[in-house]
Amino acid sequence: MTRLHRLRRPTGPLAIVSFCAIAILGWAGLAHATDVVVPGTTDFPESMSASSDGTLYFSSFGNGRVWRAKPGEAQASEFIKTGSNGLASALGVLADDKSNTLYVCSDDFSAAGIKIPGGTATSLKLFDLKTGEAKGSIPTPGSPTLCNDIVVGSDGTAFVSDSFSGQVLRLKPGAKEFEVWTQDPRWKVEGKAQLDGIAMLSDGAIYTNLFEGDGLYRISVNADGSAGTITKLQTSRPLYHSNGLRAFGPNKLIMVGGETKGNLDLITIDGDNAKIETIKGGFDGPVSLVQVGDQIYVLDVPLRYLLGQEAKDKKAPPPFTAFAVKAPQQ
Repeated sequence: MTRLHRLRRPTGPLAIVSFCAIAILGWAGLAHATDVVVPGTTDFPESMSASSDGTLYFSSFGNGRVWRAKPGEAQASEFIKTGSNGLASALGVLADDKSNTLYVCSDDFSAAGIKIPGGTATSLKLFDLKTGEAKGSIPTPGSPTLCNDIVVGSDGTAFVSDSFSGQVLRLKPGAKEFEVWTQDPRWKVEGKAQLDGIAMLSDGAIYTNLFEGDGLYRISVNADGSAGTITKLQTSRPLYHSNGLRAFGPNKLIMVGGETKGNLDLITIDGDNAKIETIKGGFDGPVSLVQVGDQIYVLDVPLRYLLGQEAKDKKAPPPFTAFAVKAPQQ
């Protein structure tokens, strides 16, 4: 996610990812017929999710809003307006059908020149999944802090990766404030965004990756819901600029990584080992992904056009596109 990230991704064995929580949607026939574009040149969607009917939702890093594309639509439309519910730069987004909630990570990047009218301090914003109406706003604790990505367990508990603090935050159903669920010194490097994607598998554990560093971690969950052992998994190859992380079956994850010439990868967990296989490469700046039916949509948005050299040179970015990729057999 380029230099901008230096400025800025359940309880027990029953804590299986809710089927819409981080977007593993296995129903056939829900895939969009084609790639999906977020129009314009200023939004820079940083994350995407999908509801159970295959509707896609896109965050807006540059304009602090949310876009939506219904099944069959090749172009997204504005769903939540700029600054709604105090929404600032929108990063992680998660559609949760069970609670009829759209979770959106909202972050203050005004120091980097991205000023969102009506935007407020770093927080997790909650919206009605169907209407887009505001449902709540939960500030992230501590400083510095960066709300990056979200996963929701089967009991409705939300977990958020905080990239600057090196913490995983927990928000229980109905709670008005976060708890610091767990933290690790390996996740906190001054001036760098570490924790990024977050996902949950059927073993009840939570998995997270690092953007600036090389790391894929498993956090076990104790019977009382507290965090257990944190294990750095042995990956079959080094990881670079890991971004986005989604469950893909009982012991597999999918992830995007790299920057230019980035990849969509399949991760197979076997004990403390993780086999990394490339499903498709050649993306210009992959930032997120979501599975809908037999397709995996890879959101390819090179953020260097927002805060990198390309932005300084005032170069126009390529179209913001979620590319449809055939999902591998499970």
